[in-house]
Amino acid sequence: MWRNRLRLSCDTEGKHIKIWDSIRRHIENRYRANEESCDIRINDMNDELLIQAKTATEREHQMTLTQAIKTHPKAVGWSILISGAIIMVGFDTWLLGSFFALPQFVEKFGKPQPDGSHVVTAAWQAGLTNGALVGEIFGLFLGGFATESFGYRKTMMGALVGISACIFIQFFAPNIRILLLGYISCGVNWGIFQAITTSYASEVSPIALRAYLTSYVNLCWVIGQLLASVVLRLMLSVNGVWAYRGCYAVQWFWPIPLITGVWFAPESPWWLVRHGRTEDAAKSIDRLVTRARSDSNTEQKVAMMFYTNELELKAAEGTSFLDCLKRTDLRRTEIASVVWFTQAFCGTALIGYSTYFYVQAGLPTTQSFNLTLIASSIGTIGTIFSWALMTFAGRRTLYLRGMCIMFVLLIAIGSISAFLVNKAASWAIGSLLLVFTFVYDSTVGPVCYSIVAEIPSTRLRAKSIAIARNVYNVGSIVNSVITPYMLNPTAWNWKGKTGFFYAGTNAILIVWIFFRLPESKGLAYSELDVLFQRRVSARKFKTTSVDPFVAATVQQETHL
Repeated sequence: MWRNRLRLSCDTEGKHIKIWDSIRRHIENRYRANEESCDIRINDMNDELLIQAKTATEREHQMTLTQAIKTHPKAVGWSILISGAIIMVGFDTWLLGSFFALPQFVEKFGKPQPDGSHVVTAAWQAGLTNGALVGEIFGLFLGGFATESFGYRKTMMGALVGISACIFIQFFAPNIRILLLGYISCGVNWGIFQAITTSYASEVSPIALRAYLTSYVNLCWVIGQLLASVVLRLMLSVNGVWAYRGCYAVQWFWPIPLITGVWFAPESPWWLVRHGRTEDAAKSIDRLVTRARSDSNTEQKVAMMFYTNELELKAAEGTSFLDCLKRTDLRRTEIASVVWFTQAFCGTALIGYSTYFYVQAGLPTTQSFNLTLIASSIGTIGTIFSWALMTFAGRRTLYLRGMCIMFVLLIAIGSISAFLVNKAASWAIGSLLLVFTFVYDSTVGPVCYSIVAEIPSTRLRAKSIAIARNVYNVGSIVNSVITPYMLNPTAWNWKGKTGFFYAGTNAILIVWIFFRLPESKGLAYSELDVLFQRRVSARKFKTTSVDPFVAATVQQETHL
């Protein structure tokens, strides 16, 4: 049986035979051991494999950003392409929050009021938002299973076909109940996109590019929000149902070009190595680098991936969702989950409901949509600015400082709303929310994607990301229930004083970040494995030096 699971052979030109044979023999020994209930450990690897793996890791550490871009332009392109699916998610989720302030949408799906106006009640605002989030929860778990079984490409193409069909439900929804069904079904596919994009970006990029390509996923969210703001502003003057149907129709633009691109995209080499397809992994790596350059070192990269996979196999054999909650992976899952949960409760709910928030703060509808468009533009600039910040500052530093600044801004927003009630106060709150948007998209927003991609083990990355994102979704469900009540004039009517609530949750999360969030900047996945296995304190990750190959070399010498 184990022989049928191997897909290794020497390449056609006879190159790298030594390294392929080394990996082949190690896998054969492992499968034999599994059949005989023995334990083949990482110290059974020969010197050639260890040297190749260590050399590849050292080369990645020495690689500058410029060198990484020149060597891996194709990896950048493929990652940007696949991350483009998140533009669809950002577009439609932003539409929903803004639709609650769009008169044509409210007139179609809202409840008549005694004065003749219409309002989408707080209950239905929460219901629609939660419906999409519930769909995402199922989609994330489905994406975690499907990605591990079928790979990134096939899973992504299936979700793109699915979203194309689900948009029809939103477009033709005759009432708010059918619209809810549309958001639930779309949410399933959005969840799959979220499970794939960040993980794929982290697995096709070297260390020097990892932060930029993973945080680009956040930029895709912001681009989607910006496009939604532009389309909404253009549709504001359209009468009748086409004001919102036209917005939904724009979504059909994305699937066909994305499906075409994903069809030709290379599979993640890390996924191929995890499935014993090391030669296919080598071919995938060759498609991610510039062939003309001599420093692509395919065989060394495969050895590094194989070694890291074996290192993680030694710590935890399984790849199920339950394994994410065992041993050192429990701590890694906690970090990824709370980091993403922080996005939900740091005050970003006010950004998601910004148009509705501006209206309730006292600004005219047209000016509210204008400010939302400005906020989306600022978010785009902020995300790009974060790339400069991440070049010099660590993930932990940016996350902690960003949260502290947003805490101050939320206190200011709440205080203005509590003590001043005039037009100037409304504009001051709107301006502070724009500053809040810039700070968020310069720090917490994009850095989150780098952290959740780097912290999990490579064998459990897709599933850990699915769990972490679902923790965020659960937090968002709570948000989507309470935020409309805090803002809606027919409910609690807190308006800008909602800032006080999120300042409180922000303060709690700042304490967790200080004690529990480690620094992952510049660390190879094998080095992170060792730091977690040694249970190094989060505040000492940056200063603790580790060599994941020393222990293996010593063990091997002892074994011999």
